[in-house]
Amino acid sequence: MLEKIDLTKDMGKQEAKELLNALDVELSRLQREARALNIPVMVIFEGWGAAGKGTLINRLIQPLDPRGFKVFTIQKPTEDETMHPFLWRFWTKTPAKGRIHIFDRSWYDKVLRERIDSGVHEKEKGDAYQDIVSFEETLSLDGTLIIKFFLHISKKEQKKRFEKLEESPETRWRVTKEDWKHHKQYDEYLKAYDDMLEKTDTDFAPWTIIEATDREYAAVKILTCVADRLKETIAQRSKETAADKPQVSDQTESTAQMRTSVLSQVNLDKCYEKEEYKKRLKSLQKRLEILHSEIYKKRIPVVLAFEGWDAGGKGGAIKRLTEKMDPRGYEVIPTASPNDIEKAHHYLWRFWRAMPKDGHVAIFDRTWYGRVMVERIEGFCSTQEWKRAYKEINEMEAQLANSGAVIIKFWMQIDKDEQEKRFHERMDNPEKNWKITEEDWRNREKWDQYEVAVDEMLIRTSTACAPWIVVEGNCKYYARIKVLETFVEALEKRLKEQ
Repeated sequence: MLEKIDLTKDMGKQEAKELLNALDVELSRLQREARALNIPVMVIFEGWGAAGKGTLINRLIQPLDPRGFKVFTIQKPTEDETMHPFLWRFWTKTPAKGRIHIFDRSWYDKVLRERIDSGVHEKEKGDAYQDIVSFEETLSLDGTLIIKFFLHISKKEQKKRFEKLEESPETRWRVTKEDWKHHKQYDEYLKAYDDMLEKTDTDFAPWTIIEATDREYAAVKILTCVADRLKETIAQRSKETAADKPQVSDQTESTAQMRTSVLSQVNLDKCYEKEEYKKRLKSLQKRLEILHSEIYKKRIPVVLAFEGWDAGGKGGAIKRLTEKMDPRGYEVIPTASPNDIEKAHHYLWRFWRAMPKDGHVAIFDRTWYGRVMVERIEGFCSTQEWKRAYKEINEMEAQLANSGAVIIKFWMQIDKDEQEKRFHERMDNPEKNWKITEEDWRNREKWDQYEVAVDEMLIRTSTACAPWIVVEGNCKYYARIKVLETFVEALEKRLKEQ
């Protein structure tokens, strides 16, 4: 692909100056319009060393309001970043609505420099491509405009630029031994770049190849492309109708077949007597204490997700789970309604930020599944948004699993009578009545709607790498033991695989 690109294209300085002056005015206006429409924008610069990424990024940002953009220079991952899934550090850098984030190199390092310098395994490379496309599609479907540039120069031109930089004491530091090493590997990188462009050029995040031999030509092409993509997105967003806005949808149409396929089969009579409970609890907590230390030493990350009915026993199960664990190695993350900053990002953003590093345990008390339950039922997102969330969530969990994480999801199941009983117990107990709110009673009135949504969620998102465990919760003793047993068995299985 790249060897067929005409790298002789150029433009006169006067012509470029006139075009760039007009583009500056247009880009300034388009930035304001995109901000008013809450359009997040990501601009990615990839390409050869010395192709001019820094210079061209500086030219792009000249007409932009500096309060509305941020530039990220991506270096080799830090120690903390290497202990997370590779996309974690990029999810945390995704822009809020109305902002522009510009990347000097990006997540493509995983399939470029890491591929060649570290000898990334073919399967790992394939997983990385799949994760990248999923990442970009997820953001794009949520409204992010993604613009990707690849700056192309010849091997001869690269050598000439390296030598010129080395001539001056002021710029000599910019050329490293690694740069010259990569220059010698030009043909190898050419194949890797071709592979990258072919596998990640999509309708929602297409690549634009920039013939970067002539800086004036390259600058005009980049600014023109950014302006065109912004105009197209702004026009499309401006035409959105009221029908596209979040609204409560019919909950039964697509799920009538599966409404009782999961929850109706749960046997809520399962129970343990207090003495048996205490005996099992002591044994399991002792075993978990040892296993927690082992997964820390083996650097295995763990994600535990707790969902369930209000008063379903999530807090009690989490408390017994963590009682004997080292508090330095886990974090319990309670999930409330998103704040203004979180609402300005993709709904998965706040959960990616909280994912554990290798060897640590993240315990989510309510999770990303709010999108397909409360947000779906209360109309906090559109029908289109919650319907595509199943795929987005499955892909996120697959990415975590690909990075080595153990993922277990618990649904704490109780019946409607047991919930009412627990609500009244909380109201009558001064030490617990803070746990019960008007919203809990209001949600109870929508029990049937939630049951439909939960059934669909369990069916569509229980996967081999991230299974749902339905916990029979009418008996708190039984529920707590099942959670502990499931966790212990999962850790023992992973440690044997290691």
